[in-house]
Amino acid sequence: MTAAVLQSDPPEPAPVVACTVSRDVAEFELLIEDMEAELGEAWGDLTLEDAVIFLTQPEAESLKFIAIAVNEEDEGDLARISGIISTARERGIRVILIAEELSPIALHQLLRQGAADFVPYPLPEGALHEAIERLSHPATPIPEYHPDTPAPNAPRTQGGGHDGVVLPVHGLAGGAGATTFAVNLAWELANIDKKAPPKVCLLDLDFQYGSASTYLDLPRREAVFELLNDTARMDAESFRQALVTFNDRLSVLTAPADMLPLDLVGPEDVTRIIAMAQANFDFVVIDMPTTVIAWTETVLNMAHVYFALLELDMRSAQNALRMIRALRAEGLPAEKLRYVLNRAPGFTDLTSKGRVRRLAESLDISIEVQLPEGGKTVTQANDHGLPLAETAAKAPLRKEIQKLAKSIHDLNRAAETARA
Repeated sequence: MTAAVLQSDPPEPAPVVACTVSRDVAEFELLIEDMEAELGEAWGDLTLEDAVIFLTQPEAESLKFIAIAVNEEDEGDLARISGIISTARERGIRVILIAEELSPIALHQLLRQGAADFVPYPLPEGALHEAIERLSHPATPIPEYHPDTPAPNAPRTQGGGHDGVVLPVHGLAGGAGATTFAVNLAWELANIDKKAPPKVCLLDLDFQYGSASTYLDLPRREAVFELLNDTARMDAESFRQALVTFNDRLSVLTAPADMLPLDLVGPEDVTRIIAMAQANFDFVVIDMPTTVIAWTETVLNMAHVYFALLELDMRSAQNALRMIRALRAEGLPAEKLRYVLNRAPGFTDLTSKGRVRRLAESLDISIEVQLPEGGKTVTQANDHGLPLAETAAKAPLRKEIQKLAKSIHDLNRAAETARA
């Protein structure tokens, strides 16, 4: 007897519900593995060029999300990547940003463009799964502050029309040089473009030992205490009246004249102050107290980059470890921290450079900025109430801070151009 052979139509392929988008997906092997584990065959891959076209086609209607994978080589292509994010958002397609060694400013601008979530690469265990889960709960925010959204209880009349980049500076140990770094970074940003200088504000939030006013030889105004004491009634005019100006370029909110408790203000007060500064300035540099208090979390969430200064010693290493543990325990965005090593060893000091490498490895961090020893030039500049650019323009420390300021300014300008 001959068995009947029943023939049926081949099964319909599963609809594609997600795509990776990258310059070269082969550079993100872990992403490929995780996409296969999560979606099987229901996903595809697009190059940056293909994504621009595909997202406008009817075939893209089945997509639930795209995972855009970028690294430092893509920073010159921010305009196209921003365009892809915007197109996806307009068509109701969520965007997960997979970033490897992307600069903080570029990362922030892409998130602001409309990316729904961010996952660092190499992908932590289960991170992509968790990001996909979060997409199904749009009401759950990711730990990223968006200046376009009004801050809680922010004053109605902020004025200014700016959208400042927030750059807090936090010394992980006493004497690490945080105030010197903050003051000089703010001054370099204010002078980075002679033709179109950005508006820069320096906020000294160390209400007890803040010395930004000393380093710039500025008076401490009673208006600062009045502002801090009632931020709910603050408007753009009262905020400006509390500021003092250094050399017609840099606006400074000094620490109060008298020593005040750090809990004089709460998270809502700090939110209002930073939001007001953002609305009126292009860059907002914040000199933070060494102590971690209730509103440190607020500043961290509003920050675009959070500079953590340390030295090559045991106390800095232990304090950095404490900070990292505290942030992770509370589920706070520790990835915003950018570690700055002050008084770093010279180029020929191979022994100390090896210690720097071991320090980074033991803390599982990347020390992205190394500032050389400033020596007496720093003390003299601070005592005279002048930035290094005015007293020791050729000092190696000043040149490194100037280089960092230029990098921040250029990246922000490129990102703003991409958004336009």
